[in-house]
Amino acid sequence: MPYDPSHSPHVGHRLPASKLDKEALVEELTKALADISAVIWGPFLLIPLLLGTGLYLTIRLGGLQFHKLLPAMHLGLVRRKDDTSEGDISQFQALTTALAATVGTGNIVGVAGALAVGGPGALFWMWMTGLLGMVTKYAEAFLAVRFRRVDAEGEKSGGPQYYLEHGIKRPIGKVLAMMFAVFAVLASFGIGNMTQANSIAENVADSFHVSPYVTGLVLTILSLLVLVGGIKSIGKVTASLVPVMIVFYIGAALWILIANIGSVPAAFAQIFTEAFTGTAAAGGFLGSTLIIAIQMGVARGLFSNESGLGSAPIAAAAAQTTHPVRQGLVSMTQTFIDTIIVVTFTGLVIISTGTWDNIDPATGEQVSKGLMTAQAFSQGLPGEWGHYIVTVGIVLFAFSTILGWSYYGERNVERLFGRIFVMPFRVLFSLIVFVGCTTQLEVVWNFADIMNGLMALPNLIGLLILSGLIARETRWYLQHDPKLEADAATVEAFMQGRPEWDEWKEGEKTPSRPQDV
Repeated sequence: MPYDPSHSPHVGHRLPASKLDKEALVEELTKALADISAVIWGPFLLIPLLLGTGLYLTIRLGGLQFHKLLPAMHLGLVRRKDDTSEGDISQFQALTTALAATVGTGNIVGVAGALAVGGPGALFWMWMTGLLGMVTKYAEAFLAVRFRRVDAEGEKSGGPQYYLEHGIKRPIGKVLAMMFAVFAVLASFGIGNMTQANSIAENVADSFHVSPYVTGLVLTILSLLVLVGGIKSIGKVTASLVPVMIVFYIGAALWILIANIGSVPAAFAQIFTEAFTGTAAAGGFLGSTLIIAIQMGVARGLFSNESGLGSAPIAAAAAQTTHPVRQGLVSMTQTFIDTIIVVTFTGLVIISTGTWDNIDPATGEQVSKGLMTAQAFSQGLPGEWGHYIVTVGIVLFAFSTILGWSYYGERNVERLFGRIFVMPFRVLFSLIVFVGCTTQLEVVWNFADIMNGLMALPNLIGLLILSGLIARETRWYLQHDPKLEADAATVEAFMQGRPEWDEWKEGEKTPSRPQDV
C-alpha cells in the first residue's frame, strides 16, 4: 500500500518532502522486514523445525536432558573445570559466557510479550521449548568441541561455522557453514549489540534521567576494556557478573512471590489450564486462541534460550574439557537455567500480580510489554524499588549479552576472513554500542530477528544430518563414565583406539584456516 502522509505523527508540522520520503522509506522497510520475520519465525518454518529437531534428538539420545541433568549441573556449577584439559577457559566460564549472551532482555521483556499476546498458557509452551531445547543445546555444544580447531593465536575456535563443514564431508557442509558464519556476523551487530544497548539507554534514561549519549559513552568504554582482551577477559567478567545478576534478579522475584504466595497456586492453574484452551478476550487484552498461545510460547522460549540457533556452542568450543560429551552436558544446563528458572520467575511474577492483562489508564489499552515486567515488580515490591530492580536487571542482562555476542561475532569473522580481522572487529563492535544507545531501532529489531532465524536454519539441518554421530559417541562415553566423574587419564584409557577419539585429538591441533599454519 502506498505511503499516506496523513498517517504520519508529524502531520501539521509541514515537514520537508525529503523528511517525509525518509519516513516513508523507513515505514515500508520496517513493514517488509516484519513480514519476512513473521514467515521465518512462523508456525510453518522455524518453529516446527526447532521443536521437531529437539523431539528427534530427545528420542535418539534417550531423554538425555532428563536423566543427566543433575550430574551435568554438578560438573558445570560445582566442579567447574577439567584441570588437565586443553582449552582457553574453564567449563564454568564457557557456561557463563553463553548464559551472558542468552539471559538478556528476552528474559524480561520477551516473557512479557509472550504473556501479553498468548496469555498465561504461553509460559507452559516456553517450558516445553526449554525442555526440548536442552538436548538441542547439548548436541550443538558436543559438535562444537568435537570439531573445534585452533587459530593463529593458539585459541580454540568452533561452532556451526566449523562442525557443519568438517562434520558433513560433502560440499553442502561447507555451504551451510559459510551461510551460518555470514548470518552470525550480521546478527551480532543487531540482537547482540544495538538492540541491547538501546534497551539499557532507554531504561536508564527513564529511571535515572541519564542522557543516552552519556550511557552510550560509558558502555562503549566498558565494552572496549573487556572485549579487547578476548575470550579470556570475557570469561572472567561473565563468570563474576552472570551469577550475581541472576541471583539478584531471582531474589527480587522470589520476594514478590512469597509476598503474593496466595496467588501463586492460581497462577499455576492458569498456566496449565490456558496452555490447552487459550485465553478469552477481556478488557484491553488481545485475546488468545490455543494456536496463538503455543506460537508465542514457542517463539519467545526459543528466542530466550537460543537452543538451535548455533550461537552458544561457539562459547562451548573454547572450554577446557576432557571429552566433547562433558562440555555438551554442561552447556545443556544453560537452557535449563535460562528458561526453566529465570523465565519462570519472570512469568510467575507477572501472572501472580495480575499485570499480564492490566489496562494502561493513559491509553485505555493493555500495558505495553516493555512496561509490563517493571509494573509487576513495582506492584510486588514496596515503594519504587521494583521499577529500579528491573532497570538494573536490564542493564546487567543486556551488557552481558553484548559481551557474549561479541565473541560469537569475532569467531565467525575469524572463520570468514582470518585472525587478522578479529581485533578490528572488537573495536568496531564496541563503537557500534554507542550507535545503539542513541538511535531508534525498530528496523534493526526486525532485521536482527531475521538474521537469528537464518542462523538457525543451516545449523538445524546440520544437527539432523549429524545426529547419528552424536548419538553413537554419546552412548559410548556414557557407558564408561555415567556420573561424569572420570579424570583425564581414565577417559584416555577407555577412549584409546577409537577412531573418533583419534580424529578429535588430531583436530585439536588443526589450524582453523590454511593461512593460520
